[in-house]
Amino acid sequence: MLLAGDIGGTKSRLAIFADRSDPRRPLAEEILTSADYPGIEALIRAFLDRTTLTADRACLAIAGPVLHNWASVTNLPWVAEAETLCRAFGFRSVRLLNDIAATARAVPLLQPREIHTLCSGEPDEQGTVAVIAPGTGLGEAFLICRGTERLEHASEGGHADFAPVNALESELLDELRKALDHVSYERLCSGPGIGRLYRFLKEQAPEKEPSWLAQRLAGTDDPAPVIVDAALQDQSALCIRTVDLFCSILGAEAGNLALKVLSTGGVFIGGGIAPKILPFLEQGAFLAAFRQKGRMGGLLLRMPVYVILSERAALIGAASE
Repeated sequence: MLLAGDIGGTKSRLAIFADRSDPRRPLAEEILTSADYPGIEALIRAFLDRTTLTADRACLAIAGPVLHNWASVTNLPWVAEAETLCRAFGFRSVRLLNDIAATARAVPLLQPREIHTLCSGEPDEQGTVAVIAPGTGLGEAFLICRGTERLEHASEGGHADFAPVNALESELLDELRKALDHVSYERLCSGPGIGRLYRFLKEQAPEKEPSWLAQRLAGTDDPAPVIVDAALQDQSALCIRTVDLFCSILGAEAGNLALKVLSTGGVFIGGGIAPKILPFLEQGAFLAAFRQKGRMGGLLLRMPVYVILSERAALIGAASE
């Protein structure tokens, strides 16, 4: 029996599978709010206490860097160590891997209904696959082919320096530098990033914020869902501009990743945000920024681009261990 998990900064998904069974068919599965628990051990224990099943090994996808089977969750004060988890739960083995590396591992296992095509391109079946995933943070990973074997590789590329590509983004960078000691792509291409983009654009034109929207935003700790919902319903030009800017910056960084790993096998956009803003990703700002790479624009034009619709991709990747 295998305990598989997708441990995120906002929520965590845990499941138990019969060994070597279909990674889509768990015997038990639960979504837990991560902040309700002091650490990963408490999270796992709460899940196991609510099921009559046990597991003798585990594979956990962690939203943060994983080094030598030790991991820290970037957006929570949590750490995980394989040996400690083995002792705590009697597992004979524990494997820790980065959550976006787990998502990359799941790409070949995804079904057509779990993928939306933004650009069909010219896919190379033996080519490298890139995954970029905006959510609580911004994850990046890639998958390479070696004969019939596919090997996932983690990355912390989302924390690389944000590089503006036009005057508006240069002004954005200047403003963010006043409040942040380091402006990375994750600071913008994430749930909290949507709030930062909105505040920046509102400061430029405060009269554009309607009173109903100001009241709704004042009543929430997480402005991103409110902003996205207003944009999707065409209720606020300011929210529409925010999501457009988000898509453009995400597209530019997706193009950067595609060039760095030469992802002729395709670029997959994962995470929880992309499926929710699919109409905006289809409107062109994302792909225009993705391909705006000078002499490499033609190369990127041929690369397929997809959105992962399944929320369970990282869990599927962990369960395929």
